[in-house]
Amino acid sequence: MTDLRLSATGLAVDDEGSRLLAFADTVLRGLGQVMFQNNSYAGLLFLVGIACNSLVFASAALLGTLASTLAAIALGADRQMVRSGMFGFNGGLVGIALLCFLQPTPLVWACVVVAATSSSIVMAAMLAALAAARLPVLTAPFVLTSLCVLLASARFGHLQATDLLPAAGLPKAAAVEGVVTVSTFGDGVLNGVGQVFLQDNLLSGALFTLGLLVASRRACLAALAGSFAGMLVAWGMGAAEPAIRAGLFGYNSVLVAIALSGAVLAPGRVATAWAVFAALVTPFVTAATMAVLEPFGLPALTLPFVLVTWTFLLAIRPSPG
Repeated sequence: MTDLRLSATGLAVDDEGSRLLAFADTVLRGLGQVMFQNNSYAGLLFLVGIACNSLVFASAALLGTLASTLAAIALGADRQMVRSGMFGFNGGLVGIALLCFLQPTPLVWACVVVAATSSSIVMAAMLAALAAARLPVLTAPFVLTSLCVLLASARFGHLQATDLLPAAGLPKAAAVEGVVTVSTFGDGVLNGVGQVFLQDNLLSGALFTLGLLVASRRACLAALAGSFAGMLVAWGMGAAEPAIRAGLFGYNSVLVAIALSGAVLAPGRVATAWAVFAALVTPFVTAATMAVLEPFGLPALTLPFVLVTWTFLLAIRPSPG
């Protein structure tokens, strides 16, 4: 008889007879790893949160995670890394991004499978390339794979963009737009967490926050603090109120805060201090990345998070202590 039990992080399978159940748990862990949580309970709450906003996005996230996980198994990737969901989260994000920025045609769904599979190949290659520098790959495979497909859509007539894809054009000077109120900050904090999965929905953000709380109180607090920090800087620098409310200047700070406060660096007061400072810096990198990619009609995605986290890790690690 199959020996199944629930552990603190998800389903534990003690024999080879339940590979399907173990694989389902692995897929959920892949969704959890989007916010550094090797926890299938968190992954399930993340999936439910996406579905509350869009069943299409939830299906794309699930398909992308499935495809990238299967690709990692076919590549012969490290079994423990695969089991913990490390080869799933980039594929899940790829699936959401393509269905967010491209019209959901059968061809685009096929592209989700191809791109998510490719993200695992990029992941494996970057793991080898960054090993000497002791840098984590983070969401770089998601960013590179998604931007490649979105940029290619400009030359493929059967890939039609949605109105969420930025219009290509030279960067324009921003003007202060709208009045920031208490409700802006209330919505913006949760939306900042929600936008990690490209979801502009308060209920989604709340469920993602709950998922983090189930997995790690430290990660939950870091996410909320990061979202608030990013929003605060954006407000102080005169970003548009709709963008602040939607969490567009918060989600990269969310990921930076979680990463540097304990997911990548060892937890402690020094790591917390660096995480806070990095979260405050990230909105500047986010705005700059948006401006750089605007002429190409491309979104920033989580590129600011990757750049900021890599920079801080390279700067901090060689230092004594």
